[in-house]
Amino acid sequence: MGDKRVETVYFGGGTPSRLQKRHLAQIFETLFSEFQIAPDAEITLEANPDDLSDEKIGELRALPFNRISIGIQSFNDDELRFLSRRHTALQAENAVKACQNAGFENMSIDLMYGLPQQSLGVWQRNMDKAVGLGVPHISAYHLIYEEKTRLYAMREAGKVHPVDEETSNRMFAMLIENLTQKGFLHYEISNFAREGRISRHNSSYWQGKDYIGLGTAAHSFIGQTRSCNPASLKTYIEAMASGSPCRETEILSKEERYNEFILTGLRTIWGVDLSRLEKFFGEELRQYALDNAQKFIDAGLLTLENGVLRLSRNGIFISDGIMSELMRV
Repeated sequence: MGDKRVETVYFGGGTPSRLQKRHLAQIFETLFSEFQIAPDAEITLEANPDDLSDEKIGELRALPFNRISIGIQSFNDDELRFLSRRHTALQAENAVKACQNAGFENMSIDLMYGLPQQSLGVWQRNMDKAVGLGVPHISAYHLIYEEKTRLYAMREAGKVHPVDEETSNRMFAMLIENLTQKGFLHYEISNFAREGRISRHNSSYWQGKDYIGLGTAAHSFIGQTRSCNPASLKTYIEAMASGSPCRETEILSKEERYNEFILTGLRTIWGVDLSRLEKFFGEELRQYALDNAQKFIDAGLLTLENGVLRLSRNGIFISDGIMSELMRV
């Protein structure tokens, strides 16, 4: 790290809100002794609604946290049961209000759409509830069926049926329309924020800044090197205790770094700055990106303004395909 300052700290999943105050205090003591934490650093905790009792929120307020991200997913009890969430819709709403009353002004909530049998009306009510609660940041993700999960097994067994593509696109369109009309900035494909409430931490990932991951299975990215800590808690603890951290490390090639530059840039409102692309990767890759982007520019799916490529409103709906076309295989 040298003399670099830490601009953001993020306590992410698992479920860090399950930690007791003394555990969190011990982590903070170590962080502030080992790193230069900027005085205005954004310090976020991910939390489940059912962990956020008044007592718990009071403990969090006594610690350096200045941002909280609540994994609500839905304000509909049937959907929450389907997702095997421990909290109810009422608990989710009360958790948001309790955090606000305790002084957490910088807050984000997660919502999920594209659930089997989810109606457009239920999705609309979920968005209305989130906006009505005055939350300044909303992250919304489409349900993904990941291998080795209960949902994946249910889908494979024919017990649940994914929503069709038309409904999925309509839900995404509703999300964009509703939140932008309510004054939210759509600054990343899945993220919306009111003025001054963009997630500084997540934006750092998308802008290619260095980050350090602490804990099991945590990833780090510094310069051209990516590393990953072991997923086994036992292995991780033994390695740290021995003074020889066990990490998988890879040095990214120029093409891999170029592909990430395209992927992360096009996901955001900041887009892909072609002059920066040329500075980092050379004229050949700049021209490669521009040549492959041209058909999407002509089709109105990408825009090119002041040397910056951005997804258009229509382009967002097929963003994966556009990104893959611009990548170097």
